[in-house]
Amino acid sequence: MALAFDEYGRPFIILREQEKKSRLQGLDAQKANIAAGKSVARILRTSLGPKGMDKMLQSPDGDVTITNDGATILELMDVDNQIAKLMVELSRSQDYDIGDGTTGVVVMAGSLLEQAEKLLERGIHPIRVAEGYEMASRIAVDHLESISTKYEFSATDIEPLVQTCMTTLSSKIVSRCKRALAEIAVKAVLAVADLERKDVNLDLIKVEGKVGGKLEDTELVQGIIVDKDMSHPQMPKRIEDAHIAILTCPFEPPKPKTKHKVDIDTVEKFQTLRGQEQKYFDEMVQKCKDVGATLVICQWGFDDEANHLLMQRELPAVRWVGGVELELIAIATGGRIVPRFQELSTEKLGKAGLVREKSFGTTKDRMLYIEKCANSKAVTIFIRGGNKMMIEETKRSIHDALCVARNLIINNSIVYGGGSAEISCSIAVEAAADRHPGVEQYAIRAFADALDAIPLALAENSGLPPIDTLTVVKSQHVKENNSRCGIDCNDVGTNDMKEQNVFETLIGKQQQILLATQVVKMILKIDDVITPSEY
Repeated sequence: MALAFDEYGRPFIILREQEKKSRLQGLDAQKANIAAGKSVARILRTSLGPKGMDKMLQSPDGDVTITNDGATILELMDVDNQIAKLMVELSRSQDYDIGDGTTGVVVMAGSLLEQAEKLLERGIHPIRVAEGYEMASRIAVDHLESISTKYEFSATDIEPLVQTCMTTLSSKIVSRCKRALAEIAVKAVLAVADLERKDVNLDLIKVEGKVGGKLEDTELVQGIIVDKDMSHPQMPKRIEDAHIAILTCPFEPPKPKTKHKVDIDTVEKFQTLRGQEQKYFDEMVQKCKDVGATLVICQWGFDDEANHLLMQRELPAVRWVGGVELELIAIATGGRIVPRFQELSTEKLGKAGLVREKSFGTTKDRMLYIEKCANSKAVTIFIRGGNKMMIEETKRSIHDALCVARNLIINNSIVYGGGSAEISCSIAVEAAADRHPGVEQYAIRAFADALDAIPLALAENSGLPPIDTLTVVKSQHVKENNSRCGIDCNDVGTNDMKEQNVFETLIGKQQQILLATQVVKMILKIDDVITPSEY
Protein backbone atom coordinates (compact mmCIF):
# COMPACT_ATOMS: atom_id res chain seq x y z
CA MET A 1 0.00 0.00 0.00
CA ALA A 2 1.41 3.42 -0.95
CA LEU A 3 1.22 6.12 1.75
CA ALA A 4 1.52 9.87 1.20
CA PHE A 5 1.06 12.93 3.39
CA ASP A 6 -0.99 16.03 2.64
CA GLU A 7 0.06 19.60 3.52
CA TYR A 8 -1.15 19.14 7.12
CA GLY A 9 0.89 16.01 7.65
CA ARG A 10 -2.14 13.70 7.56
CA PRO A 11 -1.43 10.36 5.90
CA PHE A 12 -3.65 9.16 3.06
CA ILE A 13 -3.61 6.06 0.91
CA ILE A 14 -2.93 6.46 -2.80
CA LEU A 15 -3.72 2.95 -3.95
CA ARG A 16 -4.74 -0.07 -1.96
CA GLU A 17 -2.79 -2.95 -3.42
CA GLN A 18 -4.56 -5.72 -1.63
CA GLU A 19 -4.90 -9.27 -2.79
CA LYS A 20 -8.47 -8.58 -3.86
CA LYS A 21 -7.52 -6.12 -6.60
CA SER A 22 -6.19 -7.65 -9.77
CA ARG A 23 -3.78 -5.57 -11.77
CA LEU A 24 -2.27 -6.11 -15.20
CA GLN A 25 0.59 -3.98 -16.41
CA GLY A 26 2.65 -3.48 -19.55
CA LEU A 27 2.57 -6.10 -22.27
CA ASP A 28 0.29 -8.38 -20.24
CA ALA A 29 -2.36 -5.69 -20.04
CA GLN A 30 -2.16 -5.04 -23.77
CA LYS A 31 -2.36 -8.74 -24.59
CA ALA A 32 -5.39 -9.20 -22.34
CA ASN A 33 -7.12 -6.23 -23.96
CA ILE A 34 -6.30 -7.44 -27.45
CA ALA A 35 -7.61 -10.91 -26.62
CA ALA A 36 -10.91 -9.40 -25.43
CA GLY A 37 -11.28 -7.33 -28.60
CA LYS A 38 -10.41 -10.30 -30.82
CA SER A 39 -12.94 -12.58 -29.14
CA VAL A 40 -15.78 -10.13 -29.85
CA ALA A 41 -14.67 -9.78 -33.47
CA ARG A 42 -14.50 -13.57 -33.80
CA ILE A 43 -18.18 -13.86 -32.84
CA LEU A 44 -19.22 -11.45 -35.58
CA ARG A 45 -16.79 -12.73 -38.20
CA THR A 46 -19.07 -15.61 -39.24
CA SER A 47 -22.03 -13.31 -39.88
CA LEU A 48 -20.27 -11.19 -42.50
CA GLY A 49 -21.39 -11.20 -46.12
CA PRO A 50 -24.22 -12.71 -48.14
CA LYS A 51 -23.54 -16.22 -46.87
CA GLY A 52 -23.03 -15.08 -43.27
CA MET A 53 -24.70 -17.00 -40.45
CA ASP A 54 -27.30 -15.58 -38.05
CA LYS A 55 -26.98 -15.45 -34.29
CA MET A 56 -29.70 -16.40 -31.84
CA LEU A 57 -29.68 -14.42 -28.61
CA GLN A 58 -31.88 -14.96 -25.59
CA SER A 59 -32.42 -12.10 -23.18
CA PRO A 60 -32.65 -12.66 -19.40
CA ASP A 61 -36.46 -12.43 -19.58
CA GLY A 62 -36.67 -15.08 -22.29
CA ASP A 63 -37.11 -12.97 -25.43
CA VAL A 64 -35.38 -14.57 -28.40
CA THR A 65 -33.79 -12.49 -31.17
CA ILE A 66 -32.39 -13.96 -34.39
CA THR A 67 -30.23 -11.53 -36.33
CA ASN A 68 -27.02 -10.98 -38.24
CA ASP A 69 -26.93 -7.22 -37.78
CA GLY A 70 -23.62 -6.53 -35.99
CA ALA A 71 -24.91 -3.65 -33.87
CA THR A 72 -27.94 -5.64 -32.69
CA ILE A 73 -25.89 -8.74 -31.80
CA LEU A 74 -23.46 -6.71 -29.69
CA GLU A 75 -26.26 -4.62 -28.16
CA LEU A 76 -28.00 -7.77 -26.90
CA MET A 77 -24.88 -9.63 -25.81
CA ASP A 78 -24.25 -9.32 -22.11
CA VAL A 79 -20.66 -8.08 -22.30
CA ASP A 80 -18.72 -7.80 -19.06
CA ASN A 81 -15.22 -6.90 -20.18
CA GLN A 82 -14.50 -3.17 -20.58
CA ILE A 83 -12.54 -3.59 -23.82
CA ALA A 84 -15.32 -5.71 -25.30
CA LYS A 85 -17.69 -2.86 -24.35
CA LEU A 86 -15.55 -0.54 -26.50
CA MET A 87 -16.24 -2.86 -29.44
CA VAL A 88 -19.96 -2.64 -28.71
CA GLU A 89 -19.68 1.16 -28.70
CA LEU A 90 -17.77 0.96 -31.98
CA SER A 91 -20.54 -0.90 -33.79
CA ARG A 92 -23.12 1.42 -32.22
CA SER A 93 -21.39 4.55 -33.52
CA GLN A 94 -21.18 3.03 -37.02
CA ASP A 95 -24.91 2.28 -36.75
CA TYR A 96 -25.79 5.80 -35.57
CA ASP A 97 -23.77 7.58 -38.21
CA ILE A 98 -23.98 5.35 -41.27
CA GLY A 99 -26.55 2.68 -40.40
CA ASP A 100 -24.82 -0.06 -42.37
CA GLY A 101 -21.50 -1.94 -42.09
CA THR A 102 -21.74 -2.62 -38.36
CA THR A 103 -20.36 -6.15 -38.64
CA GLY A 104 -17.51 -5.15 -40.95
CA VAL A 105 -16.22 -2.42 -38.66
CA VAL A 106 -15.85 -4.81 -35.70
CA VAL A 107 -14.19 -7.52 -37.82
CA MET A 108 -11.79 -4.85 -39.11
CA ALA A 109 -10.94 -3.67 -35.58
CA GLY A 110 -10.39 -7.26 -34.40
CA SER A 111 -8.04 -7.91 -37.29
CA LEU A 112 -6.04 -4.72 -36.59
CA LEU A 113 -5.65 -5.83 -32.97
CA GLU A 114 -4.46 -9.26 -34.09
CA GLN A 115 -1.76 -7.71 -36.28
CA ALA A 116 -0.78 -5.29 -33.51
CA GLU A 117 -0.21 -8.19 -31.13
CA LYS A 118 2.46 -9.65 -33.42
CA LEU A 119 4.25 -6.29 -33.56
CA LEU A 120 4.15 -5.82 -29.78
CA GLU A 121 5.70 -9.27 -29.32
CA ARG A 122 8.55 -8.19 -31.59
CA GLY A 123 9.25 -5.35 -29.17
CA ILE A 124 7.79 -2.42 -31.11
CA HIS A 125 6.37 0.25 -28.83
CA PRO A 126 2.55 0.48 -28.85
CA ILE A 127 2.64 4.24 -29.57
CA ARG A 128 4.69 3.62 -32.73
CA VAL A 129 2.16 0.97 -33.79
CA ALA A 130 -0.70 3.39 -33.16
CA GLU A 131 1.01 6.12 -35.18
CA GLY A 132 1.72 3.73 -38.05
CA TYR A 133 -1.96 2.69 -38.07
CA GLU A 134 -2.99 6.35 -38.15
CA MET A 135 -0.79 7.00 -41.22
CA ALA A 136 -2.06 3.86 -42.92
CA SER A 137 -5.71 4.72 -42.29
CA ARG A 138 -5.20 8.13 -43.93
CA ILE A 139 -3.59 6.46 -46.96
CA ALA A 140 -6.50 3.98 -47.17
CA VAL A 141 -9.19 6.67 -46.88
CA ASP A 142 -7.54 8.80 -49.59
CA HIS A 143 -7.18 5.73 -51.80
CA LEU A 144 -10.89 4.94 -51.38
CA GLU A 145 -11.63 8.45 -52.59
CA SER A 146 -9.56 7.85 -55.71
CA ILE A 147 -11.21 4.51 -56.64
CA SER A 148 -14.74 5.69 -55.90
CA THR A 149 -17.18 6.49 -58.70
CA LYS A 150 -20.02 8.99 -58.75
CA TYR A 151 -23.41 7.43 -59.07
CA GLU A 152 -25.89 9.66 -60.84
CA PHE A 153 -29.57 9.20 -60.07
CA SER A 154 -32.73 11.29 -60.15
CA ALA A 155 -36.24 11.06 -58.77
CA THR A 156 -37.23 9.28 -62.00
CA ASP A 157 -34.16 7.04 -62.40
CA ILE A 158 -33.87 5.22 -59.09
CA GLU A 159 -32.12 2.08 -60.37
CA PRO A 160 -28.65 3.06 -59.01
CA LEU A 161 -30.07 3.53 -55.50
CA VAL A 162 -31.97 0.24 -55.70
CA GLN A 163 -28.81 -1.65 -56.74
CA THR A 164 -26.87 -0.34 -53.73
CA CYS A 165 -29.71 -1.11 -51.31
CA MET A 166 -29.86 -4.65 -52.74
CA THR A 167 -26.19 -5.13 -51.77
CA THR A 168 -27.08 -4.24 -48.18
CA LEU A 169 -30.07 -6.60 -48.11
CA SER A 170 -28.23 -9.50 -49.76
CA SER A 171 -26.38 -10.27 -46.52
CA LYS A 172 -29.62 -10.43 -44.51
CA ILE A 173 -32.20 -13.13 -43.95
CA VAL A 174 -34.55 -11.31 -46.36
CA SER A 175 -32.18 -11.69 -49.33
CA ARG A 176 -34.72 -13.68 -51.41
CA CYS A 177 -36.97 -10.57 -51.65
CA LYS A 178 -34.13 -8.09 -51.82
CA ARG A 179 -35.29 -6.51 -55.09
CA ALA A 180 -38.79 -5.70 -53.82
CA LEU A 181 -37.61 -4.50 -50.40
CA ALA A 182 -34.85 -2.35 -51.89
CA GLU A 183 -37.40 -0.65 -54.16
CA ILE A 184 -39.71 -0.02 -51.20
CA ALA A 185 -36.84 1.45 -49.15
CA VAL A 186 -35.69 3.75 -51.96
CA LYS A 187 -39.22 4.98 -52.73
CA ALA A 188 -39.79 5.67 -49.04
CA VAL A 189 -36.57 7.67 -48.75
CA LEU A 190 -37.27 9.65 -51.92
CA ALA A 191 -40.79 10.42 -50.67
CA VAL A 192 -39.39 12.17 -47.58
CA ALA A 193 -36.12 13.45 -49.09
CA ASP A 194 -35.30 17.05 -49.84
CA LEU A 195 -33.10 16.51 -52.90
CA GLU A 196 -32.06 20.16 -53.22
CA ARG A 197 -30.75 20.36 -49.66
CA LYS A 198 -29.55 16.73 -49.84
CA ASP A 199 -31.29 16.02 -46.58
CA VAL A 200 -33.46 13.11 -45.45
CA ASN A 201 -35.44 12.95 -42.23
CA LEU A 202 -35.79 9.23 -41.50
CA ASP A 203 -38.20 9.97 -38.62
CA LEU A 204 -40.90 10.55 -41.24
CA ILE A 205 -40.66 6.91 -42.35
CA LYS A 206 -42.60 4.69 -40.01
CA VAL A 207 -41.85 0.96 -40.11
CA GLU A 208 -44.79 -1.12 -38.94
CA GLY A 209 -45.04 -4.92 -38.86
CA LYS A 210 -47.82 -7.46 -38.52
CA VAL A 211 -47.46 -11.23 -38.18
CA GLY A 212 -49.29 -13.26 -40.81
CA GLY A 213 -48.94 -13.05 -44.56
CA LYS A 214 -45.65 -13.58 -46.32
CA LEU A 215 -42.62 -11.37 -46.78
CA GLU A 216 -43.70 -10.63 -50.36
CA ASP A 217 -46.82 -8.88 -49.01
CA THR A 218 -44.69 -6.07 -47.56
CA GLU A 219 -45.95 -2.76 -48.96
CA LEU A 220 -45.21 0.94 -48.96
CA VAL A 221 -48.18 3.03 -47.85
CA GLN A 222 -48.21 6.70 -48.89
CA GLY A 223 -49.54 7.79 -45.54
CA ILE A 224 -49.71 6.53 -41.96
CA ILE A 225 -50.82 3.18 -40.56
CA VAL A 226 -52.02 3.12 -36.96
CA ASP A 227 -52.39 -0.15 -35.11
CA LYS A 228 -55.83 0.84 -33.83
CA ASP A 229 -59.42 0.49 -34.98
CA MET A 230 -62.53 2.65 -34.71
CA SER A 231 -63.70 2.89 -31.13
CA HIS A 232 -67.18 1.52 -31.94
CA PRO A 233 -67.74 -1.47 -34.22
CA GLN A 234 -70.69 0.24 -35.99
CA MET A 235 -68.77 3.34 -36.98
CA PRO A 236 -68.03 3.64 -40.73
CA LYS A 237 -64.99 1.69 -41.85
CA ARG A 238 -64.16 4.06 -44.69
CA ILE A 239 -64.15 7.83 -44.60
CA GLU A 240 -63.34 9.72 -47.79
CA ASP A 241 -62.07 13.30 -47.76
CA ALA A 242 -61.67 13.16 -43.98
CA HIS A 243 -61.17 16.22 -41.79
CA ILE A 244 -59.32 14.98 -38.74
CA ALA A 245 -59.34 16.56 -35.27
CA ILE A 246 -56.18 15.47 -33.42
CA LEU A 247 -56.75 15.79 -29.68
CA THR A 248 -54.52 15.32 -26.66
CA CYS A 249 -57.28 16.14 -24.16
CA PRO A 250 -59.52 13.42 -22.66
CA PHE A 251 -62.72 13.09 -24.63
CA GLU A 252 -65.03 12.60 -21.63
CA PRO A 253 -66.81 14.71 -19.01
CA PRO A 254 -64.36 16.50 -16.69
CA LYS A 255 -63.49 14.80 -13.41
CA PRO A 256 -62.61 16.94 -10.35
CA LYS A 257 -58.90 16.63 -9.62
CA THR A 258 -59.32 16.75 -5.83
CA LYS A 259 -60.34 13.75 -3.76
CA HIS A 260 -64.09 14.04 -3.78
CA LYS A 261 -67.13 12.12 -2.75
CA VAL A 262 -70.56 12.57 -4.23
CA ASP A 263 -73.50 11.30 -2.20
CA ILE A 264 -76.27 10.17 -4.49
CA ASP A 265 -79.19 8.92 -2.45
CA THR A 266 -82.08 9.42 -4.85
CA VAL A 267 -82.76 8.50 -8.45
CA GLU A 268 -83.34 12.15 -9.33
CA LYS A 269 -79.85 13.16 -8.17
CA PHE A 270 -78.31 10.41 -10.23
CA GLN A 271 -80.26 11.47 -13.31
CA THR A 272 -79.24 15.11 -12.79
CA LEU A 273 -75.57 14.09 -12.60
CA ARG A 274 -75.91 11.89 -15.66
CA GLY A 275 -77.76 14.59 -17.56
CA GLN A 276 -75.07 17.11 -16.66
CA GLU A 277 -72.28 14.79 -17.86
CA GLN A 278 -74.17 14.08 -21.06
CA LYS A 279 -74.63 17.81 -21.65
CA TYR A 280 -70.88 18.35 -21.23
CA PHE A 281 -70.16 15.60 -23.68
CA ASP A 282 -72.74 16.79 -26.19
CA GLU A 283 -71.05 20.19 -26.17
CA MET A 284 -67.69 18.54 -26.87
CA VAL A 285 -69.08 16.53 -29.78
CA GLN A 286 -70.97 19.56 -31.10
CA LYS A 287 -67.75 21.61 -30.96
CA CYS A 288 -65.99 19.00 -33.12
CA LYS A 289 -68.95 18.93 -35.54
CA ASP A 290 -69.09 22.74 -35.74
CA VAL A 291 -65.49 23.09 -36.90
CA GLY A 292 -66.16 20.46 -39.57
CA ALA A 293 -64.34 17.40 -38.19
CA THR A 294 -65.40 14.07 -39.67
CA LEU A 295 -62.98 11.95 -37.61
CA VAL A 296 -61.53 12.42 -34.14
CA ILE A 297 -58.18 10.90 -33.17
CA CYS A 298 -57.63 11.10 -29.43
CA GLN A 299 -54.54 10.35 -27.33
CA TRP A 300 -56.68 9.32 -24.34
CA GLY A 301 -59.62 6.98 -24.00
CA PHE A 302 -63.32 7.58 -23.55
CA ASP A 303 -65.77 5.40 -21.69
CA ASP A 304 -68.51 3.27 -23.23
CA GLU A 305 -71.20 5.86 -22.71
CA ALA A 306 -69.13 8.47 -24.55
CA ASN A 307 -68.51 5.89 -27.25
CA HIS A 308 -72.24 5.28 -27.63
CA LEU A 309 -72.97 9.02 -27.82
CA LEU A 310 -70.28 9.47 -30.50
CA MET A 311 -71.91 6.66 -32.44
CA GLN A 312 -75.33 8.34 -32.15
CA ARG A 313 -73.96 11.72 -33.25
CA GLU A 314 -72.22 10.03 -36.21
CA LEU A 315 -68.73 11.18 -35.31
CA PRO A 316 -66.20 8.35 -35.88
CA ALA A 317 -63.37 8.32 -33.35
CA VAL A 318 -60.12 6.49 -32.61
CA ARG A 319 -58.80 6.31 -29.06
CA TRP A 320 -55.50 5.57 -27.31
CA VAL A 321 -53.21 6.68 -30.17
CA GLY A 322 -49.59 7.07 -28.97
CA GLY A 323 -47.77 10.41 -28.93
CA VAL A 324 -45.24 9.57 -31.69
CA GLU A 325 -47.99 8.32 -34.00
CA LEU A 326 -50.03 11.42 -33.23
CA GLU A 327 -47.12 13.62 -34.32
CA LEU A 328 -46.67 11.65 -37.54
CA ILE A 329 -50.40 11.90 -38.31
CA ALA A 330 -50.22 15.66 -37.70
CA ILE A 331 -47.22 15.99 -40.07
CA ALA A 332 -48.83 13.85 -42.76
CA THR A 333 -52.28 15.43 -42.68
CA GLY A 334 -51.04 18.97 -42.11
CA GLY A 335 -53.13 19.23 -38.93
CA ARG A 336 -52.30 20.70 -35.54
CA ILE A 337 -52.39 18.78 -32.26
CA VAL A 338 -55.06 20.40 -30.07
CA PRO A 339 -54.54 20.25 -26.28
CA ARG A 340 -57.89 21.86 -25.25
CA PHE A 341 -61.36 21.80 -26.77
CA GLN A 342 -61.60 25.60 -26.53
CA GLU A 343 -58.73 25.87 -29.04
CA LEU A 344 -60.31 23.69 -31.71
CA SER A 345 -60.77 25.54 -34.99
CA THR A 346 -61.27 24.66 -38.65
CA GLU A 347 -57.69 25.53 -39.72
CA LYS A 348 -56.26 23.14 -37.12
CA LEU A 349 -57.90 20.09 -38.72
CA GLY A 350 -55.78 17.65 -40.70
CA LYS A 351 -56.96 16.55 -44.14
CA ALA A 352 -56.70 13.08 -45.63
CA GLY A 353 -58.19 11.82 -48.90
CA LEU A 354 -59.05 8.42 -47.47
CA VAL A 355 -59.15 6.87 -44.00
CA ARG A 356 -59.98 3.19 -44.03
CA GLU A 357 -59.95 0.34 -41.59
CA LYS A 358 -58.46 -2.89 -42.87
CA SER A 359 -58.75 -6.26 -41.18
CA PHE A 360 -56.23 -9.05 -41.60
CA GLY A 361 -56.79 -12.74 -42.14
CA THR A 362 -59.06 -14.79 -39.93
CA THR A 363 -58.11 -12.92 -36.77
CA LYS A 364 -59.94 -9.79 -35.69
CA ASP A 365 -56.80 -7.69 -36.11
CA ARG A 366 -57.63 -4.31 -37.62
CA MET A 367 -55.48 -1.38 -38.58
CA LEU A 368 -56.27 2.12 -39.67
CA TYR A 369 -54.81 3.42 -42.95
CA ILE A 370 -54.65 7.22 -43.34
CA GLU A 371 -53.85 7.79 -47.02
CA LYS A 372 -53.80 10.51 -49.70
CA CYS A 373 -52.73 13.02 -47.08
CA ALA A 374 -52.46 16.76 -47.60
CA ASN A 375 -48.72 16.56 -47.04
CA SER A 376 -47.49 13.23 -48.38
CA LYS A 377 -44.08 13.59 -46.71
CA ALA A 378 -44.76 10.92 -44.10
CA VAL A 379 -44.85 7.32 -45.34
CA THR A 380 -45.14 3.89 -43.75
CA ILE A 381 -43.42 0.65 -44.68
CA PHE A 382 -45.77 -2.14 -43.68
CA ILE A 383 -43.97 -5.46 -43.22
CA ARG A 384 -45.63 -8.87 -43.19
CA GLY A 385 -43.93 -12.09 -42.16
CA GLY A 386 -44.43 -15.60 -40.86
CA ASN A 387 -43.37 -14.92 -37.28
CA LYS A 388 -42.42 -12.12 -34.92
CA MET A 389 -38.67 -12.70 -35.26
CA MET A 390 -38.83 -12.54 -39.04
CA ILE A 391 -40.63 -9.19 -38.84
CA GLU A 392 -38.16 -7.76 -36.32
CA GLU A 393 -35.20 -8.84 -38.46
CA THR A 394 -36.84 -7.41 -41.58
CA LYS A 395 -37.29 -4.10 -39.71
CA ARG A 396 -33.56 -4.06 -38.94
CA SER A 397 -32.70 -4.92 -42.56
CA ILE A 398 -35.00 -2.19 -43.89
CA HIS A 399 -33.36 0.27 -41.47
CA ASP A 400 -29.98 -0.55 -43.03
CA ALA A 401 -31.36 -0.12 -46.54
CA LEU A 402 -33.01 3.21 -45.65
CA CYS A 403 -29.72 4.47 -44.19
CA VAL A 404 -27.81 3.44 -47.33
CA ALA A 405 -30.29 5.26 -49.58
CA ARG A 406 -30.03 8.32 -47.32
CA ASN A 407 -26.21 8.25 -47.44
CA LEU A 408 -26.28 8.10 -51.23
CA ILE A 409 -28.53 11.14 -51.39
CA ILE A 410 -26.15 13.03 -49.08
CA ASN A 411 -23.05 11.85 -50.97
CA ASN A 412 -23.51 9.88 -54.19
CA SER A 413 -20.00 8.35 -54.34
CA ILE A 414 -19.76 4.56 -54.22
CA VAL A 415 -17.02 1.95 -54.08
CA TYR A 416 -17.40 -1.65 -55.18
CA GLY A 417 -18.25 -4.27 -52.55
CA GLY A 418 -17.36 -7.93 -52.09
CA GLY A 419 -14.10 -7.04 -50.37
CA SER A 420 -12.73 -5.35 -53.52
CA ALA A 421 -12.33 -1.94 -51.83
CA GLU A 422 -10.38 -3.51 -48.95
CA ILE A 423 -8.08 -5.48 -51.26
CA SER A 424 -7.39 -2.36 -53.32
CA CYS A 425 -6.63 -0.34 -50.16
CA SER A 426 -4.43 -3.14 -48.87
CA ILE A 427 -2.30 -3.05 -52.04
CA ALA A 428 -2.07 0.77 -51.89
CA VAL A 429 -1.09 0.77 -48.20
CA GLU A 430 1.49 -1.98 -48.77
CA ALA A 431 3.08 0.08 -51.55
CA ALA A 432 3.09 3.20 -49.38
CA ALA A 433 4.91 1.38 -46.53
CA ASP A 434 8.18 1.49 -48.49
CA ARG A 435 8.12 5.29 -48.45
CA HIS A 436 8.24 5.41 -44.64
CA PRO A 437 11.75 4.70 -43.34
CA GLY A 438 10.97 4.47 -39.59
CA VAL A 439 9.59 1.70 -37.40
CA GLU A 440 6.12 2.83 -38.51
CA GLN A 441 6.53 0.97 -41.79
CA TYR A 442 6.01 -2.32 -39.92
CA ALA A 443 2.72 -1.02 -38.55
CA ILE A 444 1.68 0.22 -41.99
CA ARG A 445 2.36 -3.23 -43.47
CA ALA A 446 0.43 -4.81 -40.60
CA PHE A 447 -2.50 -2.49 -41.44
CA ALA A 448 -2.39 -3.73 -45.04
CA ASP A 449 -2.52 -7.34 -43.81
CA ALA A 450 -5.41 -6.48 -41.49
CA LEU A 451 -7.43 -5.07 -44.39
CA ASP A 452 -7.35 -8.53 -45.96
CA ALA A 453 -9.43 -9.88 -43.06
CA ILE A 454 -12.72 -8.73 -44.62
CA PRO A 455 -12.29 -10.53 -48.00
CA LEU A 456 -10.88 -13.56 -46.13
CA ALA A 457 -13.96 -13.71 -43.90
CA LEU A 458 -16.25 -13.31 -46.93
CA ALA A 459 -14.53 -16.21 -48.72
CA GLU A 460 -14.55 -18.35 -45.57
CA ASN A 461 -18.28 -17.77 -44.95
CA SER A 462 -19.06 -18.64 -48.56
CA GLY A 463 -17.32 -22.01 -48.25
CA LEU A 464 -14.44 -21.09 -50.57
CA PRO A 465 -10.79 -21.80 -49.68
CA PRO A 466 -9.99 -18.40 -48.11
CA ILE A 467 -6.27 -17.95 -48.80
CA ASP A 468 -6.35 -19.36 -52.35
CA THR A 469 -9.33 -17.19 -53.29
CA LEU A 470 -7.77 -14.05 -51.84
CA THR A 471 -4.46 -14.68 -53.61
CA VAL A 472 -6.19 -15.11 -56.99
CA VAL A 473 -8.23 -11.91 -56.57
CA LYS A 474 -5.24 -9.94 -55.32
CA SER A 475 -3.04 -10.96 -58.24
CA GLN A 476 -5.91 -10.02 -60.58
CA HIS A 477 -6.00 -6.55 -58.98
CA VAL A 478 -2.27 -6.06 -59.55
CA LYS A 479 -2.11 -7.56 -63.07
CA GLU A 480 -5.17 -5.83 -64.52
CA ASN A 481 -4.97 -2.74 -62.27
CA ASN A 482 -8.67 -3.33 -61.73
CA SER A 483 -10.02 -2.23 -58.35
CA ARG A 484 -13.41 -3.82 -59.02
CA CYS A 485 -12.38 -7.44 -58.39
CA GLY A 486 -13.86 -8.91 -55.23
CA ILE A 487 -14.79 -12.26 -53.74
CA ASP A 488 -17.40 -14.07 -55.81
CA CYS A 489 -19.53 -15.14 -52.82
CA ASN A 490 -22.64 -16.10 -54.77
CA ASP A 491 -20.74 -18.19 -57.33
CA VAL A 492 -21.88 -16.09 -60.28
CA GLY A 493 -18.72 -16.90 -62.18
CA THR A 494 -17.22 -13.41 -62.34
CA ASN A 495 -15.05 -11.51 -59.88
CA ASP A 496 -16.00 -8.14 -61.31
CA MET A 497 -18.25 -6.49 -58.75
CA LYS A 498 -19.55 -4.01 -61.32
CA GLU A 499 -21.07 -6.87 -63.29
CA GLN A 500 -22.47 -8.38 -60.10
CA ASN A 501 -23.95 -4.99 -59.10
CA VAL A 502 -22.37 -5.09 -55.65
CA PHE A 503 -21.80 -1.58 -54.36
CA GLU A 504 -21.15 0.13 -51.06
CA THR A 505 -21.33 3.78 -50.11
CA LEU A 506 -17.99 5.59 -49.98
CA ILE A 507 -18.76 7.41 -46.71
CA GLY A 508 -19.75 4.10 -45.08
CA LYS A 509 -16.45 2.44 -46.05
CA GLN A 510 -14.31 5.42 -44.99
CA GLN A 511 -16.12 5.61 -41.68
CA GLN A 512 -15.47 1.89 -41.09
CA ILE A 513 -11.70 2.30 -41.52
CA LEU A 514 -11.50 5.49 -39.46
CA LEU A 515 -13.62 4.22 -36.57
CA ALA A 516 -11.83 0.87 -36.39
CA THR A 517 -8.42 2.61 -36.36
CA GLN A 518 -9.53 5.01 -33.62
CA VAL A 519 -10.72 2.25 -31.32
CA VAL A 520 -7.58 0.16 -31.91
CA LYS A 521 -5.34 3.16 -31.12
CA MET A 522 -7.27 3.65 -27.90
CA ILE A 523 -6.90 -0.01 -26.88
CA LEU A 524 -3.15 -0.04 -27.68
CA LYS A 525 -2.52 2.96 -25.44
CA ILE A 526 -3.81 1.19 -22.34
CA ASP A 527 -0.91 -0.30 -20.40
CA ASP A 528 -2.34 -0.72 -16.89
CA VAL A 529 -5.63 -2.35 -15.97
CA ILE A 530 -6.77 -2.19 -12.37
CA THR A 531 -9.96 -4.11 -11.67
CA PRO A 532 -11.73 -3.89 -8.32
CA SER A 533 -12.45 -6.94 -6.20
CA GLU A 534 -15.47 -9.02 -7.08
CA TYR A 535 -17.86 -9.76 -4.29
